Amino acid sequence: MKVKITIEEIRKYLDIETPEFPKYVAPLINLANQYAQGTRPKVVGQMSELIQQFEGKTLSEWEEWYLKKKPDAIKNATEKILQKLKELKNAINKIDKDTVEQWVKDLVIVKTFAGLRFQEAILKKGAEIKGVDYRFAETDEESKGIDGYIGSFPVSIKPHTYEVKAALPEHIDAKVIYYRKIDDGIEVDYGEIL
Repeated sequence: MKVKITIEEIRKYLDIETPEFPKYVAPLINLANQYAQGTRPKVVGQMSELIQQFEGKTLSEWEEWYLKKKPDAIKNATEKILQKLKELKNAINKIDKDTVEQWVKDLVIVKTFAGLRFQEAILKKGAEIKGVDYRFAETDEESKGIDGYIGSFPVSIKPHTYEVKAALPEHIDAKVIYYRKIDDGIEVDYGEIL
């Protein structure tokens, strides 16, 4: 039997109160933290190791223990993130209608064109290596996450950053080919099909 335990229930069971943030605030701080790397191990410690060293049971015990172990971590992380938020705020103030229009045009026109050309080059090279034909996926195949075929193998072509997101619930019934942009072209991992 599978039972779902909600975040709210977990917080209640563990007697944890979490702050409520105004709309968009937490995602913006999270974005700034990604750029600032404010909560990386070198700033706040290796949390998975620290929590294993901790012998207490309550949140207040953990807080006291952690702050003794890493007295400047919260302050240092806060400063790094706050600095990045200032930079983001400055950037946001430079965004106008023309900037948004340029961004949309780049995404819809340029990146779409380049992405499709990358796919074609990747399919062609894979087919050449295997000594078979290639083709792009039909619309109904695309809806299943298939970008094309190398010989009879359905393939999905993803940027290398997609590997990190592999824990996402998306299921693709095809071999995945990852590529990475490099200075003089693209590096392609045909591992699953060769």
